[in-house]
Amino acid sequence: MHTLVKGLIAGAAGTSALNLATYLDMAIRGRGSSSTPQQAVEKLTDLADVDLGEAERAENRKQALGSLMGYGTGAGAALCYALLSARRRPPWPAGVLALTVLAMFGSNAPLTALGVTDPREWPPSSWVSDAVPHLAYGITAYATYEMLRA
Repeated sequence: MHTLVKGLIAGAAGTSALNLATYLDMAIRGRGSSSTPQQAVEKLTDLADVDLGEAERAENRKQALGSLMGYGTGAGAALCYALLSARRRPPWPAGVLALTVLAMFGSNAPLTALGVTDPREWPPSSWVSDAVPHLAYGITAYATYEMLRA
């Protein structure tokens, strides 16, 4: 199996784990979902002068496109990892950390650049809410990628 395919599969598995961890956190703590993906879509469509339609349709498209951007981030982080580690096998702590950081950076850097969020202003609870699902991503993507390499 090609390195890129292995990376995409690992990214899909990792993204599923991230979503599961996020939804479990929402269910346990009774918190709502983040609106930052929709805000990012709104900023990007404004910059690109793209019309998403009227009222409810526009909101639904923002929600869908925000979720799709998350899947793209998960795929992209694992693809980067697969390409960077294709010739060597990092030990699991380094691999998990690399994938976790790639996913966190891939999701938070664009949001910060667009002015949607500023991690420097996050309280500790927001860092935990962000780091734990990304760690679930890193663990799952690493394990999946390594199983596919074997």
